[in-house]
Amino acid sequence: MSTPVDDPAPLDDPLGRERGHLAASRAALRAMREDAESLDIKDVTANWVNAQILERQINERIKALADLSDTPLFFGRLDYLHAPGMDLAEGADGERFYIGRRHVHDHDGDPMVIDWRAPVSQPFYRASKKDPMDIALRRRFGYTRGDITAYEDEHLSDPTEPSGAATTSKLLQQEIERPRVGPMRDIVATIQPEQDEIVRSGLNGTVCVQGGPGTGKTAVGLHRVAYLLYAHRERLARTGTLVIGPNRSFLHYIEQVLPALGELAVQQATVDDLVSRNAEVRGTDDAPAAVIKGDARMAEVLRRAVYSYVTLPTEPVVVMRGSRRWRVPAYELEDIARELLDRDIRYGAARDALPQRIAHAVLVQMERSGEAPDDRVQDAVARNTAVKAAVKEIWPPVDPAKLVLRLLTDADFLAVHAEGILDEDEQKTILWAKPVRSVKSAKWSAADAVLIDEASDIVERTHSLGHVVLDEAQDLSPMQYRAVGRRCTTGSATVLGDLAQGTTPWATRSWDEALAHLGKVDGVIEELTAGFRVPTDVITYASRLLPHIAPGLTPVASVRENPGFFDLREIGGTEEVVAACVELLGNEGSTGLIAADARVAVLAEALDAAGIGYLDPGEETTEETRLTLVPASLAKGLEYDYVVLDEPQAVVDGEPDERTGLRRLYVALTRAVSGLIVTHVAALPGQLA
Repeated sequence: MSTPVDDPAPLDDPLGRERGHLAASRAALRAMREDAESLDIKDVTANWVNAQILERQINERIKALADLSDTPLFFGRLDYLHAPGMDLAEGADGERFYIGRRHVHDHDGDPMVIDWRAPVSQPFYRASKKDPMDIALRRRFGYTRGDITAYEDEHLSDPTEPSGAATTSKLLQQEIERPRVGPMRDIVATIQPEQDEIVRSGLNGTVCVQGGPGTGKTAVGLHRVAYLLYAHRERLARTGTLVIGPNRSFLHYIEQVLPALGELAVQQATVDDLVSRNAEVRGTDDAPAAVIKGDARMAEVLRRAVYSYVTLPTEPVVVMRGSRRWRVPAYELEDIARELLDRDIRYGAARDALPQRIAHAVLVQMERSGEAPDDRVQDAVARNTAVKAAVKEIWPPVDPAKLVLRLLTDADFLAVHAEGILDEDEQKTILWAKPVRSVKSAKWSAADAVLIDEASDIVERTHSLGHVVLDEAQDLSPMQYRAVGRRCTTGSATVLGDLAQGTTPWATRSWDEALAHLGKVDGVIEELTAGFRVPTDVITYASRLLPHIAPGLTPVASVRENPGFFDLREIGGTEEVVAACVELLGNEGSTGLIAADARVAVLAEALDAAGIGYLDPGEETTEETRLTLVPASLAKGLEYDYVVLDEPQAVVDGEPDERTGLRRLYVALTRAVSGLIVTHVAALPGQLA
């Protein structure tokens, strides 16, 4: 049941007692923070390095203990029938736990709030009338500006209470539909059972989540990171975690979710950020060239090109040591080189091993002659001038950027290494029309940077992280998947995306294929089909496009009781688009004006003329400025309480082909949480009829 604040309180005032526990928990959290702030490390560190490390850890602890006034400290309560972990036959008394975003304890160390990631919290998300998980009572709390104003109870072990209460929770619906102002927020209070299974899946396995608009896949991925950091903190502290998003606007939008959950050490980047260390991206490719450069076949072209620099020796190596000369014949050098090639190790690792192998051959001769050389002698021989000269001749250093530049500008070099892989037309498509003087003067494209990153990994192994979250993955090329995959070769990944929202010419065709390129063929594919964000009327309209953009994909089924506001308006000009924005700004929350990229300048001028302030995507909305002008190309992953979508046909026409344009339109149609107005002068795309 739900007890609003303005209802007559029961005699024992349960709402008052819950408010009292909230006040006591906040006081306990303040005490925990004050304890951390008062720590004196002068006498506990051996040197200044240890002192700096410990000071940084303490500062991170202090930040993690911040009490966010507008964020509820706890959002639920579990009353167990028996003490968790006890044998039920022992008849141990039940316990009560408050579930929140972080652990809070009192001065005696007793828990006031339990972290939502703890095992004892799991029934809050998974328990049901069918499987109560030893829970007598699950209570949800409603908040207004940080104060408890309502609660809602489910007596899961009471056979007299009707089932299905969880699916009709008013407080759950209110939390899902709460107006959005500012960056993305966490969903710890609203995680559903199918989402919780993904969130709590193990660290060693890769999970791929297919989810339509509003199914919470991004939030699930971020909360999985938070859970893994809780369950495997020491391991991930050593190996690191990374969240990869499609663009900087998206990353800015989600960047506050993990800090709100007390996790401050997770890196964020785009794929371009990862691969741009060796090449500054200043150019662009046309679609055909980008598709070929992003094709997985390019990995073999690059591998061939790198190893083509190995030259089998035809001359012996003669090493002078004192008065003795030691000769390693050419055939033995060739055997050493071939053995390194057959081992299929990194080019650079093989090059580092070659002088030691040659030195070992010399030491064998020394031992046969009666000498007793040790490791120091072998190291000295490996550094011998003759040996170093032979290594440079046999296995020269390779600069990845210079190699890629040669492939893209030297038709003969490309033809040799692409033979049987790329046909002549494909080779011509990726060759640069004009010669380039040097690597520094080259105008690298984003696809070129990925090629350089691949070549770099052939030469030297890329550092692997413990866990990587890859969001909006459907837009990645096979070569981009490989770039992400080598960042987690010894770790795991969470892959998030929606095949229907693939808006690049090389968009993912299947998740099995994507996982193969990522190097995670054993990854588990999960599908989320329950829509929590997009209203029923809006998602139903947008789903008309699915047969044309992703046949066979399960449409999202909105679980929202509120159908939302949806209106189609044929208009006469931009003034009516502005009027629609003004109308929606009369509601509480954020508003997005989404338009084809080519239309943004015109709409910006109209908003300026009307004196209406607006933001760019990624900028944080405030109470004063709640309108964001969004190019359709940047709308993916963002959400607004209300959306005005301008000229759907222009969105479609802005893409290189109709299918991609319809997918871009599908993205734009599904950004609204509470209401959508579609305005158009031109006729609507026929697929929406």
